Amino acid sequence: MYKHFFKRFFDFWIALTALLVLWPVLLIITVWLHFANKGAGAFFTQERPGKDGKIFKLLKFKSMTDERDAEGNLLPDAQRLTKVGRFVRSTSIDELPQLVNVLKGDMALIGPRPLLVQYLPLYSPEQARRHEVRPGITGWAQVNGRNAISWAEKFKLDVWYVDNCSLVTDIRIIFITIKKVLCRADISQEGQATMEAFNGNN
Repeated sequence: MYKHFFKRFFDFWIALTALLVLWPVLLIITVWLHFANKGAGAFFTQERPGKDGKIFKLLKFKSMTDERDAEGNLLPDAQRLTKVGRFVRSTSIDELPQLVNVLKGDMALIGPRPLLVQYLPLYSPEQARRHEVRPGITGWAQVNGRNAISWAEKFKLDVWYVDNCSLVTDIRIIFITIKKVLCRADISQEGQATMEAFNGNN
C-alpha cells in the first residue's frame, strides 16, 4: 500500500512544503550561480529515464561553466567545475530543484537516482529493474557509497531498494542522507571529479 499509494502522497506534500519554505534560499543560490557560471545560467536540464523507462527532464542547479577548448569542445568536468559549483555539489544543494520533478510526479524523494538515457541499452535485465519505481533525489545506493562505489555495487543496491521499499526504509534513508550531506561524504569516485561513465562492463 505504501509503495503504490502513500509514498506518492507523502512525496507531493513534502516537496511542496519544502519549496514554499526554501524559495528565498533557492533564489539566492540561483543569482549566485548565474554569476559564478560566467553567463552559462544557474539551471541544468537533461533528459533522464524515470519509472518504466519513461523519459523526463531532470532539473538541477548548474555547477559548471560552458567553457570550451580551441576546437570548440567542452573542457573536462574538473576544469569547468567552479568553486561555487563544488560547494553546491558537495552539500547536495544542486539537487534541490528536483523537488519540482517530485511535484510533477517524474521523481520521488527516495528511489534509485535517474541516470543517463544512453545507459538504457547497456543494462542487464536485473539492472533494468531499477526502473520499476520512480527515481529519487536520494536513495539506498546514495547512502551506501554514492559516487565512491562501482556501478555494479550501485545497481545491486538500487534493485535491493525496489524489492524492499517501505516507509521505514525511506525514513532510514532520509536520516542517513542528512548525515552524509553534513559530512559531505562520497561525493566523487577516486580519481574522478564526479563519477566515471557507465559502459556496461564497469
